[in-house]
Amino acid sequence: MNHMHLVHMFFHSPITHTALSWASENDQQLAGMGGFEHWQHIARTLERGGFDAAFFADTPAASDQYKGGPETPIKYGVVWPTHDPSPVAAAMAAATKNLGVGITISVAGSHPYIVYRRLSTLDYITGGRVAWNVVTGHMQAEHKALGQPLMGHDERYDVADEFMEVCYALWDSFEPGALPMDREAGIFGDPSKIKKVKHEGKYFKCEAVSPTMPSPQGGRPVIFQAGSSGRGMAFAVDHADAIFAIQPNITAMRKFRERFDAAAIEQGKDPIGILFGTQYVIGSTEAEAKQRLADLRERMPLEAGLSRLSAPLGVDCSTLDLDQPLEELQTNASRGMAQALSQMEGGSGKPVTVREAAIQIGLSMGMPQLVGGPEQIADKLEELWRESGGYGFNLSAPTKPGMIDEFVDGVVPILRKRGLLRSEYAGSTLRENLMS
Repeated sequence: MNHMHLVHMFFHSPITHTALSWASENDQQLAGMGGFEHWQHIARTLERGGFDAAFFADTPAASDQYKGGPETPIKYGVVWPTHDPSPVAAAMAAATKNLGVGITISVAGSHPYIVYRRLSTLDYITGGRVAWNVVTGHMQAEHKALGQPLMGHDERYDVADEFMEVCYALWDSFEPGALPMDREAGIFGDPSKIKKVKHEGKYFKCEAVSPTMPSPQGGRPVIFQAGSSGRGMAFAVDHADAIFAIQPNITAMRKFRERFDAAAIEQGKDPIGILFGTQYVIGSTEAEAKQRLADLRERMPLEAGLSRLSAPLGVDCSTLDLDQPLEELQTNASRGMAQALSQMEGGSGKPVTVREAAIQIGLSMGMPQLVGGPEQIADKLEELWRESGGYGFNLSAPTKPGMIDEFVDGVVPILRKRGLLRSEYAGSTLRENLMS
């Protein structure tokens, strides 16, 4: 691998990963999230830094796992309000020429035809710069909002497999020469070269021709996936172009890489590039960065962290002994997240407790934190990249856009000087750039 790949993560919400970051005087996301300029400034900055894409995570409902209701997320603004990321992704793409945009869309409560049309429209209008992060929907609040029961963990992936089958059929429905667009003859499309999709399965039915133009990037958008349980890995190996993973340290990252490689080999596939989630807290000096982190930690109520922890675990953390080891919990929700969090080191060197996990997930959603000046963060990114076997990083900044500006102005030149980060984009589509 010649260089690391960088993606930057967001929510279309008052925060991304750090609870109450919106209350920091250094953060402008709450003030800017309702307009285009905030997001377009960030997009232009990321493009200047050679990032492959802006990546939007999404939880389309206020979590009600903690204490049986949404009051705590509402009180503290913990990923609430939670807006659709698609319009923001379009605005960011409109402000740039090379930056890709990735959006998370759950298969829960959606029909493949509608999601296909939405993604393919965005992919077409951006010239092939779109990625879809496919998720199965682990939050009970999301399913209650849709009037659905929360399916079992593995069955959600069965639904997702069939969902993708329909989308592939639509993406693959164009044969060469299907769109002559011959002005003189007055012929736009050749019906004999555009297949009609007829699907009737266990979960979905669809009879249609594609409602959109073909994707400019090899027939379909880039597919991201974050499955890390056994069933989730099997799904990711089948469908993903790149994997997003949260692992708390180098050892866990390396083990995850080895597990994914083994899963790919077992299914007769080549290894897939993994983008490890990483949060950076940057300052002009190490002391400034540490003070910024201390301020963020001091501002965050434990209850906000417990609320955030409850959703991926599928457990009401208010009912738990906060000092019990997290690894003892059983969950039907995000098993991969529970496993990753349990691998963090507790403050005493013992297994991480519910309390410790809540603090860390409230600050960084369980991602490792890189804290320091530009040189220190560049050093740590290089170490993580070389030692983990990862493809690159899905980065998160606690306060925006300031820390993103500081990263691009301070860290990126160091990485480029070391030959670790490209200076120019490889192509015009996200697939070309991500796979270069």
